[in-house]
Amino acid sequence: MVCRVWRGWTSVGHAQNYDDYLQKELFPRLDRELRPHGYRGYQLLRFSRGKEVEFMTMLWFDSIESVRLFTGENYGTPVISEKARSLLTRFADRADHYQLSGSNLFDASNVG
Repeated sequence: MVCRVWRGWTSVGHAQNYDDYLQKELFPRLDRELRPHGYRGYQLLRFSRGKEVEFMTMLWFDSIESVRLFTGENYGTPVISEKARSLLTRFADRADHYQLSGSNLFDASNVG
């Protein structure tokens, strides 16, 4: 498995709107469109730093080939919608891809 890791930052005032966008619009769309092609889900981390909130997205795929169905050939380049750009104050200029080496993740279905 491959984890696509990317970071974006937003103001405290836009943080919940960005979180809602990711969890209610983007991630459900990825699930509908890419699950049959190797997309396996997401994890979202959120960290408040004073007047800014950092988000780390971790998208899980079967392989780099599956990632390319989402990103195109240049898979290190972030995929950022206009809506996301309007909510972010800044973002990482690349996404990193990690091979899963091990895991013992608890059931995170009730995270809140």
